[in-house]
Amino acid sequence: MAPAASARAAPSPAKAAPATGLAARAWWPWAKRVALWVFLCGVAWLIVRQARTIEWDEVLDALRALPVALVAGAALMAACSFALYTTFDLLGRHLTGHRLRAPTVMGVAFISYAFNLNFGSLVGGVAFRYRLYSRLGLRASDITRVLGFSMLTNWIGYLVVAGLAFALSPLALPPEWRIDSGGLRILGRVLVAVGIAYLALCAFAGGRSLSVRGHVLEVPSLRMGLVQMGLSMANWSLMGAIFWLLLQGRVDYPQVLAVLLVAAVAGVITHVPAGLGVLEAVFVALLSHQVAQGPLLGALLAYRAVYYLLPLVVAVLLYGVTEYRARHARHRAKT
Repeated sequence: MAPAASARAAPSPAKAAPATGLAARAWWPWAKRVALWVFLCGVAWLIVRQARTIEWDEVLDALRALPVALVAGAALMAACSFALYTTFDLLGRHLTGHRLRAPTVMGVAFISYAFNLNFGSLVGGVAFRYRLYSRLGLRASDITRVLGFSMLTNWIGYLVVAGLAFALSPLALPPEWRIDSGGLRILGRVLVAVGIAYLALCAFAGGRSLSVRGHVLEVPSLRMGLVQMGLSMANWSLMGAIFWLLLQGRVDYPQVLAVLLVAAVAGVITHVPAGLGVLEAVFVALLSHQVAQGPLLGALLAYRAVYYLLPLVVAVLLYGVTEYRARHARHRAKT
């Protein structure tokens, strides 16, 4: 019996190998954290440096000089962008087959998107969707599928728009950066290739389920994939058009769109609510050699007003009405 016990106690080479691999990979989470903090410090330094050089009186003068009709047009375009975004949840409704009415789904998506932009994805995109949809009777599994499909729709369109912008019209980088645009063109082609690969996956595996690291992913049909990509590309393109309009054509539209796409990723990486300071830092760094800081930051403040703050006010009101109705319904049920 003793040898058998000894044999059981001794680890086999097959079992020892994974432990060694885990030990070897233990540094990776720390490396990611260090890299993130280095990036955050770099962005903070860039923001502080730029803020010290800004003539804020010129910024406010540029903001006041924006025509009211122009700002109203930008607000209307922002409303169209939000309407486009809410259709992502309608695609999730089609995928899951739940029976909530389309206006209800679009209302939930609108509220979630507005809070997502201003307070981050965990608060808006995730928490608000789970709270609102669960109160409407959706199962957690269906909410997860709707949320995941909406996020996929948003970013698959981003890849293609960014890829086309970088490949066809690379950023006119500041002269002192001395960076060739060849690398940006290559990145653009890679991003477009990823989008094409997604459509190929939809064409050949549509309707099937794939298991990725324990998560089951449903592959949409090619038709659905094309709809996803088209709606998302339209939304990202419209977001760029809003800022281009507020800049009053001082910079070519493809350049403005490319900078906006870079700023969007920088905001996601830093996890700063509303990308506060990050959006401004990226635009100033990449466009200040073409546009004076006063008009540039004035346009940015107007963009935040029509695309962040105004929708947030509407979303807060809608959410208040939703909460009131939910409490009133519970009170009636008790009585």
